[in-house]
Amino acid sequence: MIKVSLKDGSVREFEKGTTILEAAKAIHKGLEKEAVAGRVNGIVQGLNYKLEEDSELEILKFEDEDGNHTYRHTSSHILAQAVKRLFPEAKLGIGPAIDNGFYYDFDLEHRFTDEDLVNLEKEMKKIIKENHPLERFTLPREEAIRFMEERQEPYKVELIKDLPEDAEISFYKEGDFIDLCAGPHMPSTGAVKAIKLMSVAGAYWRGNEKNKMLQRIYGTSFPKQKLLDEYIERLEEAKKRDHRKIGKEMDLFAIYDEGPGFPFFLPKGMVIRNELEAFWRKAHIERGYQEIKTPLILSEALWHTSGHWDHYKDNMYFTKIDDNDFAVKPMNCPGAMLAYKRKMYSYRDFPIRMAEMGQVHRHELSGALHGLMRVRTFTQDDAHIFMLPEQVKSEIAGVIDFINYVYSIFGFKYHIELSTKPEDSMGTEEEWEMATNALKEALNEKGIPFIINEGDGAFYGPKIDFHLEDSIGRTWQCGTIQLDFQMPQRFDLTYVGKDGEKHVPIMIHRVIFGSVERFIGILTEHFAGKFPLWLAPVQVKLLTVTERFADFAEEVGRKLREEGLRVEVDIRNEKIGYKIREARNERVSYIGVIGEKEMNSGQLSVRSNKEGELGSIKIEDFVEKLKKEIKEKAY
Repeated sequence: MIKVSLKDGSVREFEKGTTILEAAKAIHKGLEKEAVAGRVNGIVQGLNYKLEEDSELEILKFEDEDGNHTYRHTSSHILAQAVKRLFPEAKLGIGPAIDNGFYYDFDLEHRFTDEDLVNLEKEMKKIIKENHPLERFTLPREEAIRFMEERQEPYKVELIKDLPEDAEISFYKEGDFIDLCAGPHMPSTGAVKAIKLMSVAGAYWRGNEKNKMLQRIYGTSFPKQKLLDEYIERLEEAKKRDHRKIGKEMDLFAIYDEGPGFPFFLPKGMVIRNELEAFWRKAHIERGYQEIKTPLILSEALWHTSGHWDHYKDNMYFTKIDDNDFAVKPMNCPGAMLAYKRKMYSYRDFPIRMAEMGQVHRHELSGALHGLMRVRTFTQDDAHIFMLPEQVKSEIAGVIDFINYVYSIFGFKYHIELSTKPEDSMGTEEEWEMATNALKEALNEKGIPFIINEGDGAFYGPKIDFHLEDSIGRTWQCGTIQLDFQMPQRFDLTYVGKDGEKHVPIMIHRVIFGSVERFIGILTEHFAGKFPLWLAPVQVKLLTVTERFADFAEEVGRKLREEGLRVEVDIRNEKIGYKIREARNERVSYIGVIGEKEMNSGQLSVRSNKEGELGSIKIEDFVEKLKKEIKEKAY
């Protein structure tokens, strides 16, 4: 018998060679029906994996990230098998699980069509019904290369050759289909219950634009049809909320062929942007921040000092001035270092909180650009906090509270991830451990749950990432708190301590919105264009029933503007129904209809884009209602 320690702390005994699936069945009745994989001693394994020694075991369900990925990884193999059946000449690329689904890349002369996706989906359902076991086997390196060469799979051969010499090279067989794969997988194709192919896109082999463009088929899968149906409904809702569509309808921003990835903010979009920035500035002043502004272009030497040259230069833009090399800044940090370095500080001056609405430029492949969400220039709401070692926890706690306050204004829920040291990093293990522990302790002391995201920290330090959940359940990574021991050292930043000696300060990098442009895109989709009144580009639109009421409408509009409200007046000789539909499509916060009754009574017939018909309201009462809503920043 072997002893197996479970996640809840209990220990169970099993026969040696018991599979994870058998263990799940013994642990709890019905658990085997929900199990999709297991984590054995920290490593994810398939349900057929045999427990041969004392182990730690966690049964993974579809709801667990690793369980989800196992399920959808098997789904990608089913897709590849279907493609090889219908298009035998297709060459296989890679097919991983991703957030919300999976994809597989294919090299094929034929261009996949919508009709092909329908036929492939039918073939996948047939493969699922055939219920082929997924059988793992390994081959020695040279034999594995020959095996894939014989099957005329050049991309698989390349992958094998790039593996370390001592790597175990494994394959999975399902019926007549075999694929190079590390696994793990579901026990059989029949374990996948509900599946759908979503789209086709181009993708460079291994993400390198110098390589051949392959065809990438995206799909998703779920253990129940109901879950798939709900997911499709959410996607349909997301299409309606697409910030690119709403942005065009509301005339907020534009992106032109003359500037791909460089958004233009139009007058109504600038209203939202200016209101956000005004809110940001007021909140920072109240919390003791000083605002700075640093240049867009700085010397190349600066980026060598900061470490960006070694770790980030492929994402940067460069230029020459007077035969000297300069870079367009991809981050605001080095400018803040120079702002700090302009004078000597005493320990009594700390903490020093410098904030900046800083425009940055980062190179993105054209295929990755997406409205305001993925651009080549954006404004980061950066702050750099310089502090003493004993102030680290309190400053981190203060930033967490600040971020929580800002997100609560918009009604966002969020979860937190702690991202640790990446492979490409600078600094000693001791410094990284110290910084990571400081972030952990700050979160633990505030009683905030968090997920460890191994290896996803910045190259100069670990970070706390805030993932917002929008109104339809999608998550967006926005706020970040990064603890940095490296950059102050690289820039030789110092202060005079209590002992009269020079010391190096510790620094926090911090953003709340993240990218102002992206945050506006997220808000647009979160509110479906129906922004909170304080952000709304047009707060009131007055519509006349006929031209006869134009003078009165203009007079009301003038009064509302004097009260600080953003108002448009539509006196066109159009039918009132048409005007109302147009204003609703523009997501105007309040529509005020003016006719004979309203002119005689000094009232407005008001409709809210959130509350519906409000009936007749005195103009004075209407103004007070709106002012109160703006002051409270109600959403």
